[in-house]
Amino acid sequence: MSSSAQIAAANAAINHTTIYDGEDLASARIDATTIGDLLLKAYDRFPDKTALVFPDSSQTYAELVTNAMRMARGLQAMGVKPRDHVGILMPTSPNLVEAFFAIAFCGATSVMVNARYRASELAYVTENADLVTLLTTDAIAEQVNFVERLTVALPALSHSKNTQQLQLEETPRLRNIVLFGKSTPAGFVTEAEFYAAADTRTENDVHRTRIGTYVRDIGLILYTSGTTANPKGCLLSHEAIVRNSIVLGRYRWQYTADEKVWSPLPLFHIAAMLGMLAAFDAGATFLGMAHFDPGISLQMIQEHKATMMFCPFVTFLQAMLFHPDFESTDLSSLRLGNTCFAAQPKSVGDAYRKAIPQTLQVGTFGMTEACGIVATGGSGMEHELGFTRLGTPLLGQEVRIVDPVSGKDVALDERGEVFIRGFNLFDGYYRDAEKTTEALDEDGWYHSGDIGSLDASGHLMFHGRFKDMLKVGGENVAAAEIEALLARHPAVKLAQIVGIPDPKYAEVPAAYVELKPNTQATEAELIEFCRGEVSGFKVPRHIRFVTEWPMSTSKIQKFQLRNALLDELGLKDH
Repeated sequence: MSSSAQIAAANAAINHTTIYDGEDLASARIDATTIGDLLLKAYDRFPDKTALVFPDSSQTYAELVTNAMRMARGLQAMGVKPRDHVGILMPTSPNLVEAFFAIAFCGATSVMVNARYRASELAYVTENADLVTLLTTDAIAEQVNFVERLTVALPALSHSKNTQQLQLEETPRLRNIVLFGKSTPAGFVTEAEFYAAADTRTENDVHRTRIGTYVRDIGLILYTSGTTANPKGCLLSHEAIVRNSIVLGRYRWQYTADEKVWSPLPLFHIAAMLGMLAAFDAGATFLGMAHFDPGISLQMIQEHKATMMFCPFVTFLQAMLFHPDFESTDLSSLRLGNTCFAAQPKSVGDAYRKAIPQTLQVGTFGMTEACGIVATGGSGMEHELGFTRLGTPLLGQEVRIVDPVSGKDVALDERGEVFIRGFNLFDGYYRDAEKTTEALDEDGWYHSGDIGSLDASGHLMFHGRFKDMLKVGGENVAAAEIEALLARHPAVKLAQIVGIPDPKYAEVPAAYVELKPNTQATEAELIEFCRGEVSGFKVPRHIRFVTEWPMSTSKIQKFQLRNALLDELGLKDH
């Protein structure tokens, strides 16, 4: 099939109303606004409705707007102006949500800083993102003390006398760091000082900047996870974020004001942010968590009768599945689950299919550079597709599958690199023109680096990343293929494949494996299991067992696994 024929067939399938009965293309309207106004529009309609729920607190839309507006007045008193970059270093919390909207009200740009960053990473992002103000907290989350880490990251901070006008050599644009909480360490603007300053500004001062914000202004900068190199700051406009949230929730997932969207993902992760904004567009309720706990997760879903489970990562889903309360928890309220079972061990999907048969499971495909979600399923879809595919592109987005050598579109069901184009794409990497040029071509296509395929119905499937391909004796081996194979073993809970140097084959696969509770397996047994299923060059040469994974926000950091094995075996990269 030719390139144009393939795209035409895929687009025809995507637009066919029998796939998603509720997604009426003729009635879809382009609706883009700013991040701040998305919240205010929900407040206008449902001021007294619960907007935000955490395990120990809740807020109505009116309360959230009031708190965010007060914080915005404080930011203006700290000198924040439109298009300034303001960092948020906090665990997922009501305070973080308030800060995000407060910055938007000021017409400034939020820079969500990963709460797990070490001191060196904090120093890099603070300088690279050109932060003028940083908002943080003295609350200890998952053993992380932000005050201590910032003090180490910025050595001159503790000696600064004028906390509202810092002059730090390593971060020359940083004027102040606001600390929420009761502590008063040197170098920080305290919460009391911040809100005292807020009283010098009015809400009309804030509204003037809010109304002057462009939809194409950068509303959010998110730094992608680094491996060996420094992370890159993705520039996401108000239009890209808000419009993608609306297309996702309003049209594809058909959110109503009665929706209760539960997600354990950290809000400094684009997926969780998209899920929250989609809920707010509908005037619905978002159920969040400061940190993931499987027992509390199950309790929240049951107690609040969650209708949507926004939890696409296998580590979270498995933790709930193996929790002793899983079988006794009432999950019958769930109508929809963003669970990505197509890209996970089959045993996990099978367990949830049995536990919540009434729930429509959908997969999602996306990345930070595309504002979170590019493709997903929806109502009217065959239920089984939620366990085997990742859905079709959202309205207004284009997807191609391209041969990385020829640059031509591949045939249906064949694999290639996923190219994406649409309103949802990032505007580039901050202060990195070279990486931006590599990622975005002159025709506006984003080269994702992901391996994917499209089927005849327009559904997308993810097959791994080109950077996660091993080259074993000249043969291409996808890590995802071996991981899926190992996951079929009855004792294997989760497997991850890394490539290590080899004098004969240049590179060979090695596996890290987490076993299911109360099961056993040996390295020799698992290697033999693989040997009976795949070609010899795909069989892992080493298997190591783990009980905990090195994590970023929600993904396993394979480079740490690989480095540990290289150290153990005394190997060096070529």
